[in-house]
Amino acid sequence: MDRKDFLKAGGLTTLALFMGGTDMLPFGQAKKAFAETLNPTSGAGGYGTLVKDPGGILNLPQGFQYRIISEQGGKLSDGRLIPGAFDGMAAFQGRHNSIILVRNHEQSGNTAYPVEGKNPYDKLRTGGTSAIVVGANRKIVDEYITSSGTIRNCAGGATPWGTWLTCEETRDVGHGYVFEVDPLDPENDLSKTPIREMGAFSHEATAIDPSTGIVYLTEDASPSFLYRFIPNDRSQQPGALHKGGVLQAAAIEEMPSAKASSFYTGQNIGIVWKEVNPENPSLEAKEKGCIQFSRLEGAFFEGGVFWFDDTSAGQNRLGRVYRYFPATNTLELFYESSEANDLEAPDNICITPWGDLWIAEDGGSGDRIIGITPEGETYIFAENTMNGSELAGPVFSPDGQTFFVNIQSPGITFAIWGPFARRNAGRQRLMGHAAPPAHLAPILSDKLVAYAERQGISPLEAAALSRHGLTL
Repeated sequence: MDRKDFLKAGGLTTLALFMGGTDMLPFGQAKKAFAETLNPTSGAGGYGTLVKDPGGILNLPQGFQYRIISEQGGKLSDGRLIPGAFDGMAAFQGRHNSIILVRNHEQSGNTAYPVEGKNPYDKLRTGGTSAIVVGANRKIVDEYITSSGTIRNCAGGATPWGTWLTCEETRDVGHGYVFEVDPLDPENDLSKTPIREMGAFSHEATAIDPSTGIVYLTEDASPSFLYRFIPNDRSQQPGALHKGGVLQAAAIEEMPSAKASSFYTGQNIGIVWKEVNPENPSLEAKEKGCIQFSRLEGAFFEGGVFWFDDTSAGQNRLGRVYRYFPATNTLELFYESSEANDLEAPDNICITPWGDLWIAEDGGSGDRIIGITPEGETYIFAENTMNGSELAGPVFSPDGQTFFVNIQSPGITFAIWGPFARRNAGRQRLMGHAAPPAHLAPILSDKLVAYAERQGISPLEAAALSRHGLTL
């Protein structure tokens, strides 16, 4: 792929024309022009046809390469074994231009590679988290345990204040909680203290709205519910979430016991949040008629939008992707897969630095990283050809130059780099932009519209900032 083709695939040339300034075109017209001019999935799509890996592990587009930086059964820095069953992951900026990865281990009982912690929550359980410090040369500097004694640490989510929320995917007595892990203070008492008011259920993932501190949570069960946790302490620092709060589940007031299977693509739905008992939230959410999803998985918050997916939903049960807009309290079905080649069994998700949504598939006919553009087109970025084990924990380094991902079993963590598109906040806004139904739209004063134009943001973003108390 030459430079001209790469820039076109990455969306940079047309974006410079249509998104360089909001005074050139109204946002809706810019979005339409962008969609008509750029189709990243035309031809080979995305970054091009995948090249067969001579190592027989991970196929990537031409120009990209990977390095295996961690494998289960290897040695941690202190000599303990690297645990197995790699899953959710986050990346934080470290010292001296390093990157700190925090990684989940989805295991519980007897296993060849347990998480052997020094300060476990439950010494009979073998799940937990580890950290990898990666230097500027993409090589390991340090690797250590950060929490232990938990069950099936599947996904979770990064916090804006630099910690990791690791989630237990279980309903076992005494478990099924969220724990906060500080990679700079590993195996501290906080890491083994469950955040009980965030609920005891089969947790999957979390994502936090940095402007409000509200935590959104998905449940891996069938049926499953969408939750949010409103913390009492909004200071956004380690330990603040442990000070309690209110757990709520999403519902539709005029449609009690609504099933998400009835939603259609592009539909915007006004929702309400109903308080549920954190000791048994799933049962209470069902009793209160909250929205029933098929089986929720990944979660990510970016640009004022909460993204999450339902791995077995849709007419063909191939998966759906939703987005929720806190500013307007609306839920939208963004994408539903109708062909396994496009997307099958979506799991962990992230937003790329240039604005696409990237999804790790979970045990479908293929195990791939699938990209979705703001226009709802899909492309393949990576394919695991080893043994059919799922890819997990997709995350970009803070500078956007390195992509990290896991194979779950046997546990392998990769660092991937190459000609990624440059960071593009405008395209990220395009990914999250959606006009709400007229009766749910915020009232936009002339002052608010003028502020949006000056800042180069959409009026909806300006309305959200105003709603959250920012003085314009």
